[in-house]
Order: sequence, then structure tokens, then C-alpha cells
Amino acid sequence: MSGDPRRCVCPGSYDPITNGHLDVITRASRLYDEVVVAVLHNPAKQGTFTPAERVDLIERSCSQLPNVRAQAYGDRLIVDVCREVGAAVLVKGIRDATDIGYEWPMALMNRQMADIETLMLPGDPRFGHYSSSLIRLIAGHGADVAEMVPPPVLQPLLERVRS
Repeated sequence: MSGDPRRCVCPGSYDPITNGHLDVITRASRLYDEVVVAVLHNPAKQGTFTPAERVDLIERSCSQLPNVRAQAYGDRLIVDVCREVGAAVLVKGIRDATDIGYEWPMALMNRQMADIETLMLPGDPRFGHYSSSLIRLIAGHGADVAEMVPPPVLQPLLERVRS
């Protein structure tokens, strides 16, 4: 295994971070000495927040977790991010069987390409239906999303989607 097995990467677009994301990051912070939350660019998605804003929202949402840091990495391969930060493990939150079907081949490819292991954490069922895009959509239509996002995210999200 390449990299430090005590350091993991939690990759995603985090546009914005949700309580489902925060659950996975918090649980990873109990398993690993260091958690790097890697903000990646998904070319298939138009961003609501800039990468720097996402990093800021993640850091503010994870301020109670001293072993968590966030950084933007653009559209790089996740194995290259793991190599750069010296991580041996990716942690991915899994909401349902569809997520497993999507993540499984990527996990095998990451292991083949860079000897990076993937830990798939089952998401908390309370958050299984959360996605950043769905939360942005319903917030933009006036729905109350306060229980779906960490407190530091709520006001910036509402300002962005309702303007």
C-alpha cells in the first residue's frame, strides 16, 4: 500500500457540504489520524460555489474536528491527489446500492493504478436521500433546508440560490 495508512482522503464536489457529507467526514476523523477533504471539479456540473468558497464552508463546518482539513484540487485524478498528500485510503460515503455500483469500478481502478484502497462507509439512513444538487434545488424554491446542511452553510446557500 502506498501512502500513509493513517491519512485518508474524502473526495467530492461538496457544492455545498451537506449533513450527509459531514457525517461521513466525522466518522472518518475517528478512524484516521488525518482526513483531507478534497474538493474536486466535476466538469459535468456547473458550480454554485467556487472551489475556494466550498473549502471555506467545509472548514467552518468541520471546525470541531482538529484532524480534518480541506483543499481544492481542480479536476485532477483522485489517485494523484492521494499521492500528493501521502494518503493510502479513500473514504467514500455510500447511500444505496446505486452508489455502490458507481463507486465499485472506481475503487478497483484506483487500487490498480496507485495501490489506493477505498473504504466505503454506509451513510446514516437519515441522510440517504440528501444530495447537494437536490438541496440546492429545493432551497431555491423556498423549502426549509436548515436540517440538511451544517449551520455555516445555510445562509450562504440561501443567499446564492435565492438571488
